[in-house]
Amino acid sequence: MKLELTDRYLRNLKAPESGRIEVSDTKRPGLRFRLSKDKAVWMYEKRIKGGPKRKHTFGTWPEPVSLKDARDQALILEAEAAKGIDSVAETARRKLAEEAAKKTSVSVGDAIDAYDTLHLAGLRTRDERRRQLLQSLASHVGQSMSELTRAHLQAIVDAKAGEGRKAYANRIRAALMAFTRWAWERDYIHENIGAGIPRATKETARERVLDVTEVQAIWQATEEMGDLWRPFLRMLLLTCQRRGEILNLRWSELDLERGRIEVPGSRTKNGKPHITHLSAPALEALACLHEKRSESDWVFTTTGTTPVSGIGKAKARLDRLLGDAVGPWRLHDIRTAFATTMAEAGVPENVADRVLNHSATGSAPSAVARVYNRAEQLPQRAAALEKWAALVTGTQAEIVPVAFRGGAY
Repeated sequence: MKLELTDRYLRNLKAPESGRIEVSDTKRPGLRFRLSKDKAVWMYEKRIKGGPKRKHTFGTWPEPVSLKDARDQALILEAEAAKGIDSVAETARRKLAEEAAKKTSVSVGDAIDAYDTLHLAGLRTRDERRRQLLQSLASHVGQSMSELTRAHLQAIVDAKAGEGRKAYANRIRAALMAFTRWAWERDYIHENIGAGIPRATKETARERVLDVTEVQAIWQATEEMGDLWRPFLRMLLLTCQRRGEILNLRWSELDLERGRIEVPGSRTKNGKPHITHLSAPALEALACLHEKRSESDWVFTTTGTTPVSGIGKAKARLDRLLGDAVGPWRLHDIRTAFATTMAEAGVPENVADRVLNHSATGSAPSAVARVYNRAEQLPQRAAALEKWAALVTGTQAEIVPVAFRGGAY
């Protein structure tokens, strides 16, 4: 049936109980209205100049496609057909191109894996960087790298800063910028989308120094931290090593008979092997974990396959236990407290630096000096950590010069 369609006619048209009714619009040749019991749809058919006849489906009536909308769309297709434009073929080619691009494009997750294998594997910060990327890009790992934008990266940094963790937001920013630059250099993305992302905050050196009383309060509060976090926090307090080095500690790096930790250069910040003395309280902190040790080489673990996570929540719990006894502080402040307190106790700066595994503060040391600092000063370093352990645990409350081999520093 053919006639000039109107809105009134379409509203009054009754749907059949079975089959369908099809009415052609004489005002716009090729446009047809198809009505069945379940739905009403628009269709348009037109021969392409010099090509095949094409059918188009516009959508349902009355929403989202009204009679006027259907005629407008039909007019556009009619004009294109007169010019030889085959929109159906164009759409099909575009979809095929998009599908092909998706198949050949590297996903964000695959790019992170490649970055880990080709670049991060040689870095001591490998585990931390990989974790930062997987956590910050968690909602994008299944997407193509080509879909990742600068706005995505900026939102990730801003979200972390919005949590009040602006310094950590800067660490995330650095990780994302390094990763996207690497991806750009390998044509995983067409532009360096991480370039120029602003810092979340301007960082300044901290001046916070925990005094002995505060350190002792932290020590006492760790008693309530459970069988995993108590020894971890006490190892931080007693060895004054970096958080990541203790968090990733392995039993194979511990020599309990000689009372020392021997960390390879691949796990230290300056890339140098490092030996740390274990005082009696430190050995005691490890004893309960050693008794329950599984086949895993990780010292601090709940899964046996990875180091324990959730250090931020553990620190927050420790702060609640401390109450007002200690002002705002960070785990890294323990190292500053050790250096300051030992200086007051007369420990030479180079000995304290060796305990903390700092690089030389003056000119570059000679090969002989490097060996001397790593080996010959082990007794001095052990004496300093024994003195520190006595202060931390409260068995000695006063700061006095450290005695060594019958003398004092």
